Amino acid sequence: MLQSLSVVPGFDLWPGVLDVETQKALVASILEAAQTAPFAQYETPQGKAMSAAMTALGPLGWISDRSGYRYTDRHPGTEQPWPPMPQVLLGLWARLADPETPPDSCLVNLYRGEARMGLHQDRDEVDPSFPVLSISLGDTAVFRIGGTHRKDPTRSLRLSSGDVCRLSGPARLAFHGVDRILPGSSSLVPGGGRINLTLRRAR
Repeated sequence: MLQSLSVVPGFDLWPGVLDVETQKALVASILEAAQTAPFAQYETPQGKAMSAAMTALGPLGWISDRSGYRYTDRHPGTEQPWPPMPQVLLGLWARLADPETPPDSCLVNLYRGEARMGLHQDRDEVDPSFPVLSISLGDTAVFRIGGTHRKDPTRSLRLSSGDVCRLSGPARLAFHGVDRILPGSSSLVPGGGRINLTLRRAR
């Protein structure tokens, strides 16, 4: 059984779970999928473009525009179904998240340059009793996590390529985000940057 580090109650980290070859294979799969489901910088409901580019894998993807945040079964640009999730991701979910119910969405965020993600909660899913499982690939991220209220104290830690973390239980609705990435800390992603995969059960 893999041993995790408990960062805060409900937030668990498995450093370096994925070996380099698995990481390379995942990046190749994601870049291939992005040929048919291109990365896009979505707008927030307030009309501001997000700094991280996004796409998705699996039955459902999360999108944002001036109509709001939501899950959809089609890429907003191509109107085609999202590409399937690689088996290695389904295996990770079964081991570290939920062995009975598979994920139905894998969000893919691409961070380059000054891209970041402000503090937010993952609350567009129907049943928050299912965890969110996050996989880091490429450049190291300075990740921040707080409590379930926006003004709760926060702490930061670095997530490196191959790390996997889980938000569940009391941390499932914790505010969290990415302050910045550390450019050049990894050569895994062609052209540089960080790819973050978050597996979840949306419906």
